[in-house]
Amino acid sequence: MGTAEGLKPLRFVIQEHFAHTHNFDFRLEKDGVLKSWAVPKGMPTKTAVKRLAVQVEDHPLEWGKFEGEIPPGKYGAGTVRVWDRGTYESQEWKPNRIGFVLRGAKLQGGYELVRFKRAGDRVWLIFKLPD
Repeated sequence: MGTAEGLKPLRFVIQEHFAHTHNFDFRLEKDGVLKSWAVPKGMPTKTAVKRLAVQVEDHPLEWGKFEGEIPPGKYGAGTVRVWDRGTYESQEWKPNRIGFVLRGAKLQGGYELVRFKRAGDRVWLIFKLPD
């Protein structure tokens, strides 16, 4: 599902963002953009950990390479650095559940994003699947 023969693999990036609050921006390439979630406490690395992930606006693919300063007065002002990046394989992409396998420098393995039904369209949980 994640790639087809002859096509480039799908990319992901996690950017650590030091803005008015410290958070991690998790981004998955899909349909020519980076689908994006703010993960305030960082990506889970153990299977028992579930983390809040708030979906934000899609970003252009070029944004996945950005590291540096967003100037004061601009949306997201602060320092951004790439925490991890790599490719992913999509296992499932439904309106309320997204399953994928990450192949990054720091994160490897299966993950799921699950949307909260009663908390609005933007609120999700992300968790690592057992190996």
